[in-house]
Amino acid sequence: MNLDYKRNCYKCNYYYVTWDPQRPNGCKAMGFKSKQLPSITVYRSSGKPCQLFSEKIIRKPGQS
Repeated sequence: MNLDYKRNCYKCNYYYVTWDPQRPNGCKAMGFKSKQLPSITVYRSSGKPCQLFSEKIIRKPGQS
């Protein structure tokens, strides 16, 4: 399997962890929850990497 498609959901603004043990990974941008990471679900269903990926800006303590 080609790994070039993967977006790192953990670094995306839209990724969240759900309370649903059957579907613990969620995407706020696309409005769904899944067992696997949303980027994998998107790629498997569309054949393209996630187009809504938006990288989080992670600030270190002391930065404003």
